[in-house]
Amino acid sequence: MDYQIRTATLDDRPALKALIERSARALGAGDYTPDQIEAALGGAFGIDTRLIRDQTYFVIEQQGAMAACGGWSRRRTLFGGDARLQGRDEDQLDPKVDAAKIRAFFVDPAHARRGLGRMLLEHCERAAIREGFERLELMATLPGQRLYAAQGYRAGEPVDHPLAPDLDIRFVPMTKSVR
Repeated sequence: MDYQIRTATLDDRPALKALIERSARALGAGDYTPDQIEAALGGAFGIDTRLIRDQTYFVIEQQGAMAACGGWSRRRTLFGGDARLQGRDEDQLDPKVDAAKIRAFFVDPAHARRGLGRMLLEHCERAAIREGFERLELMATLPGQRLYAAQGYRAGEPVDHPLAPDLDIRFVPMTKSVR
């Protein structure tokens, strides 16, 4: 397979944006409408440069081409890109009390179903554990929920996140203990 993980940089933003759009449109099409996907790309999905600056966002490449991206955070914000300013909380988490956040996983459709999501998730979990976190949480998309459930995450009650007047998108909060 010859895939490598590396830490994302700010220079990756154009390629990350394109990857996120391809992933959401193709892999989300079975669970969301085109209107939901396009509206989500305006804020709920997208690049969070705070993760890149914190060096907790990663890309998987194959022969220099970006195949997947995702990360984790030691900050309170649970999901959303730079365009989603409302509800963001940049405060640091306490590993003894709080759960680390798994964030913004997207796989290029040309590389789907090859274990990249699992590879990236395990990489992020190990990093959070090294920093003392004992619990992880995330807000899963409907297609992403299947990956996280297969990796031991437990689903909470689904939530409908507002995107625009009369347009919501369904997400599923999920948690996992790692100690």
